[in-house]
Amino acid sequence: MARKSTKENKNIYQRTREMLELTREEASELLETVSPERIEKIESERSMPHPDEVLLMSDKYKQPTLCNHYCANQCPIGQQYVPEIKVKDLSQIVLETIASLNKMQKQKDRLIEITVDGQISEDELADFVHIQEELEKISVAVETLQLWCEQMLDTGAIDREQYEAYTSGVRQS
Repeated sequence: MARKSTKENKNIYQRTREMLELTREEASELLETVSPERIEKIESERSMPHPDEVLLMSDKYKQPTLCNHYCANQCPIGQQYVPEIKVKDLSQIVLETIASLNKMQKQKDRLIEITVDGQISEDELADFVHIQEELEKISVAVETLQLWCEQMLDTGAIDREQYEAYTSGVRQS
């Protein structure tokens, strides 16, 4: 019988595996190309996971949040450009998106005024930065919705076949 970890500060990879009630050996079988020893090194943070390992864990564990975590926290490029997405309920995602969109509706005319001449003057800069921050909130809300959707597809809460039929129809329109 496998021992249960008593480590308090478990990383996301170990917490995810344990949430699925998998031993390292069982996880290795599921992942096929990652040995139990390699899993132990990743979970004990003696070694950083490779992007292909994170993709595999994300897929096999059905946890798309692992990819976002890796990109936002462990990939040097992602650390600069990818915000960490916190998993939220659909209603919270929608309400945050609508709130940001409503704020942007009010700022739309100001953004046009600021950018019409292709320059941002000193007296326009504060407003421009504020608008840019609000646009970033919308961007994060969209990413959060996409991550939520991926999670629902992975768990079967949303039928993948139907979803893909709708999304491919939308792209063709």
